[in-house]
Amino acid sequence: MKGGASSYSYTLPVKRRCRGLAIGLLGLALLSIFVPLVCLLGLHSSFYSVTGYVSDRNKTSSNVLIVSGQHEDGNTRNLSRRRDDDGNTISQTKDFTKVYENEDKDETTGSPVLTNSSEPHQKVPSFRGSPVAQHMEGSIDETESLCERKLGSYCLWRQQNTEKMEDNLVKRMKDLLFVARAYYPSIAKLPRHDKLSQEMKQSIQEFERILSDTTTDADLPQQMEGKIKRMESVISKAKSVIPMDSNNVEKKFRQLVDVTEDEANFHMKQSAFLYQLAVQTVAKSLHCLSMRLTTEYFKSPPPPNLEQLLAEKYTNPTLHHYVIFSNNVLASSVVVKSTVMHSKVSRDQVFHVLTDRQNYFAMKYWFHKYNYMEATVRVLNIEDLDPSTPLYLPEEFRISLNDIDKSKTTRARTEYISMFSRSHYLIPKLFHSLKKVVVLDDDIVIQRDLSALWGVDLEGKVNGAVQFCALRFSQLKSYLGETIKDGDSCAWMSGVNIVDLDRWRELNLTAIFQKLVKEKNNKGNLYQSPTLRASLLTFEGLVKALDATWVVSGLSHDYSLDKGVIKEASVLHFNGNMKPWIDMGIHKYRTYWTKFLDRENHLLNDCNVNP
Repeated sequence: MKGGASSYSYTLPVKRRCRGLAIGLLGLALLSIFVPLVCLLGLHSSFYSVTGYVSDRNKTSSNVLIVSGQHEDGNTRNLSRRRDDDGNTISQTKDFTKVYENEDKDETTGSPVLTNSSEPHQKVPSFRGSPVAQHMEGSIDETESLCERKLGSYCLWRQQNTEKMEDNLVKRMKDLLFVARAYYPSIAKLPRHDKLSQEMKQSIQEFERILSDTTTDADLPQQMEGKIKRMESVISKAKSVIPMDSNNVEKKFRQLVDVTEDEANFHMKQSAFLYQLAVQTVAKSLHCLSMRLTTEYFKSPPPPNLEQLLAEKYTNPTLHHYVIFSNNVLASSVVVKSTVMHSKVSRDQVFHVLTDRQNYFAMKYWFHKYNYMEATVRVLNIEDLDPSTPLYLPEEFRISLNDIDKSKTTRARTEYISMFSRSHYLIPKLFHSLKKVVVLDDDIVIQRDLSALWGVDLEGKVNGAVQFCALRFSQLKSYLGETIKDGDSCAWMSGVNIVDLDRWRELNLTAIFQKLVKEKNNKGNLYQSPTLRASLLTFEGLVKALDATWVVSGLSHDYSLDKGVIKEASVLHFNGNMKPWIDMGIHKYRTYWTKFLDRENHLLNDCNVNP
């Protein structure tokens, strides 16, 4: 009886067992419905990584402004800023990246709204994401926008130089190989299908061998169509054997997607690094030219009394004096030559080219050997004039914006602005006898006579410059501080500037700039890129806006400039990373610059400078 009682106590009624089985089957059915939905909605992303995922914070921001500049030692750095949960400004890591966030953003305007888009741990979005990544980001356009915000003109260059894949057979083979690799681990575990497993293994190895040696359809071996059909047949058999909801196949696909996207992400970062390396380093041909010119200078130096003969002209305030800061002999030569060639009276022009000790003798020899009509060119070593201050070239800062049109479509736009460096604030001291000068950057080309600049009425202001009103002081309030007088003031650009030196000395702007450069933020640290902040605040309210038709900017980063606008402009400004004297320069604009090179010059030909 005891045993019977025990048996009875553990035996369920038949109806209860059926009810439990029905509930279990219902639960499995519900799971089979909701699990695929969860995967389709992207909620499974926490279990495996998908390159190109965009955080909600990036998605909700309508506009982004990332300001990146050039170190005073010549290296590019980002100037952006991010905030913590308490609203405090936080400096980022090695790339000096910060993002300014405007909490009162306006979704309907095209003004820059600043957001956290450059966190150190954030992955760089891939150029061509997977369908899942595209779904999560919303569209490819958003991926491109994020790329521009993070990497600037590299993304513009890549869009123009990406080669379209026209080898359809190779592409088809890669797709089939991808699918076969996903199914093979599951097939190999089925003993009943050893023949299919061996056939798939052989097809995979054959495709891998062919693709390792071939990148184009023309290089494929004969009878490739038959091998492709055989692979398709093997994959079709595998699909019929393995159910579509196989976890093994799904996991393998996920692994392959991750590996492929991580590989693409790595190559993108590598490409971006090599791009930056190419645009920042001195080209071998320019280095060769500088060395050759330096050697020639010591072989046949200019007459020692030449400077004395021209001393009166150097200090005559009635002449038109142009100041250029440059360490590039070819670039400064193009500026001088294009200015002189379009001048009505070249004998009244005096160019003061300030360079460093390394390039001084090369420039000295170049401008002594080659005449520029009746103009006078004086080369100065700034390190001899002021030993405490090395040569600082005009600084450039990258601005990434999102423009919102009437249809509320957001499009990324990258701009570069150039700004005076520390060396520019020595001009009133170095040229104490002059009353007015025109300051030129070395990345410009002159297409019209500049004599009209000397007749511009500055109306008591100091700096006549082209303004950049896509960037206003109110948008940089957290960076400039609370002392700004007018939030609607526009940023201005160097490139071509008419400067009233008497008014500069009267207001003692150099001392004001030097004080602002040393100012610290509320955390007791120096501001990132202090010269940008100091320059904007020093000339606040002292900039006379020149007519926008004077200068067309963007020839070193913007591929969409109108040819008619370029032709009519007085000055072309090659601001941006892709300068015309490097191989990365935008080819359709380079002719505006290269036409001022002497193709018959033996030094240029020996150093392979002429394109």
